[in-house]
Amino acid sequence: IVPGSDTGAFEMAMWSVLGAKPVDCFQWESFGSGWGSDIASQLKLSDSTLHKVDEYGEIPDLSKARKDADIIFTFNGTTSGVRVPNCDWIADDRTGLTLCDATSAAFAMQMPWEKLDITTYSWQKVLGGEGAHGILILSPRAIERLESYTPAWPMPKVFRLTKKGKLNGDIFKGSTINTPSMLCVEDYLDALKWADSVGGLEGLIKISERNLEIVKEWVDKTPYASFLAKDPATTSNTSICLSFSGISKDGIKKMTSLLESENVALDIGSYRDAPPGLRIWGGATVENSDMEKLMPWLSYSYEQCKDQ
Repeated sequence: IVPGSDTGAFEMAMWSVLGAKPVDCFQWESFGSGWGSDIASQLKLSDSTLHKVDEYGEIPDLSKARKDADIIFTFNGTTSGVRVPNCDWIADDRTGLTLCDATSAAFAMQMPWEKLDITTYSWQKVLGGEGAHGILILSPRAIERLESYTPAWPMPKVFRLTKKGKLNGDIFKGSTINTPSMLCVEDYLDALKWADSVGGLEGLIKISERNLEIVKEWVDKTPYASFLAKDPATTSNTSICLSFSGISKDGIKKMTSLLESENVALDIGSYRDAPPGLRIWGGATVENSDMEKLMPWLSYSYEQCKDQ
């Protein structure tokens, strides 16, 4: 458990291990772009390649990942609704590390752990827990890097994962870098109990994937609606992003206001950096029956707010 939510966990990972190898950073939405910006502007790593996209809804060419480079990527682009289709593009015989921001994928998508060396997430996404705390998961290869490489820059206390050249294992056994909220910890334990009650990991994934299916069934019969993700294989089942034709940006805002005023849906407008549209949370905390109830409301609100 580390401070600063998923952001803190991922920054801790980057500042602790990057600089030993070249870096390939794949970015296709705002959070991935933030990691790329830190690599270029804060860590100032000269031997780094930022693989970008032209617009939201696309994903970079993942085949450009070098097996001798450290790879930075988000498993699921929370603000664009675009996820990695798989991790086959990550070499099994890689010498670099993979750093995966999985904050909106963990507990909703199958994670190929053999491909992931450093993985981060936070409690408030799929499990619906409280914010402010991040989870950091390290593979043996990541631990080897931490114990064999010392970054050139000063390391703040809240980022320090080693002590006298060795991994500070106490952090992973109940000791923490700083004191977390015990209320948040208790809430997380409660969320895990709930997860068990709906079938554990498989049950959580099943609920989330069915939510995406419900939206897809509606999109397939709705001519003015489409997924922001260009490739169906990359469509997220948690951050489900939709685009609409025949309606202005102001019309989209009216749609979200109407849905909120009717107490149907809250805060489902697209992320501020993304194109105008809707972003519907499809994680397992949203029951399939509620997702089904939302679909007619999307049709109704569109008809009320579309261009005349």
